[in-house]
Amino acid sequence: MLTTYVEAVRQGIWEEMERDPSVFVIGEDLGVYGGAFKVTLGMLEHFGEKRVIDTPISESAIVGAAIGAGFMGLRPVAEMQFSDFITCGFDQIVNYAAKCRYRWNAPVPIVVRAPSGGGIHGGPFHSQNPEAWFFHVPGLKVVTPATAYDAKGLIKSAIRDNDPVIFFEHKALYRRIKEDLPERDYTVPIGKARVFREGKDLSIVTYGAMVYVASEAADELAKEGVSVEIVDLRTLLPLDEECILASVRKTSKAIVLHEDTLTGGIGGEVVARINEKAFESLDGPVLRIAAPDTPVPYSPPLEAAFLPNAARVIEKARWLYRY
Repeated sequence: MLTTYVEAVRQGIWEEMERDPSVFVIGEDLGVYGGAFKVTLGMLEHFGEKRVIDTPISESAIVGAAIGAGFMGLRPVAEMQFSDFITCGFDQIVNYAAKCRYRWNAPVPIVVRAPSGGGIHGGPFHSQNPEAWFFHVPGLKVVTPATAYDAKGLIKSAIRDNDPVIFFEHKALYRRIKEDLPERDYTVPIGKARVFREGKDLSIVTYGAMVYVASEAADELAKEGVSVEIVDLRTLLPLDEECILASVRKTSKAIVLHEDTLTGGIGGEVVARINEKAFESLDGPVLRIAAPDTPVPYSPPLEAAFLPNAARVIEKARWLYRY
């Protein structure tokens, strides 16, 4: 039976709540309503109101309560209804949760779920990709699954982790991506990228929904005899440098693709590491493809123009292949 990405997240949380009574969910509209995207549907009835906690509209309070609960031995899964609103809890996450391990070796076993990304015509306040804000913060772990298998395996790993994890779920993948999942209990390790598609002519390093944009481009380029390797980062912090460099050394050419805006995005850091540690393997410049430096448009045609697409990837890849 095929399982959607959103159901995979739901199953992962549900199974961890069954396995460990210290796990609970907290956020806006999680209980009776079942969550804005129905990730927590049925949990209130099954686990009760002490483990499925509806809150006021205050992301700072949600994260603060989660941190306190973590100190007391619980494992909260806090939902930001949209990742854009995580800014209201930014101080709690960045200036407190991320630093407790460093300051006094205190574990903060919280997961902050953040539905992110465009493609749903949500406009500038419901479509951002704010992962770069947290990528810069020591003490956090930042996870961005692209597949249903990884979404389930990584949410389970995140819940079991003793450090704060920001868990980005791309909204456009929720009901679009489906696959058969194992019936057995499994996890996917945090901090490990994977080769999503094998290739030999150039590498595309990407994550989240852009994995499928890269895959669409790779299918078209294959018709022209260009073999593309796709590296799905899965975790952004810690970054799996070894996997990235191994792919680039294999193909000698690289594109870094992300949906977030270009300036200050994670792509710049990935490019820098490739240049520093695999420069002698390169046969061309490392390219970046990202969204322009503007807010995410609401208008569907403008949003389509804003988001990186397969046509742009194909154009850049053809140029790099011929270089």
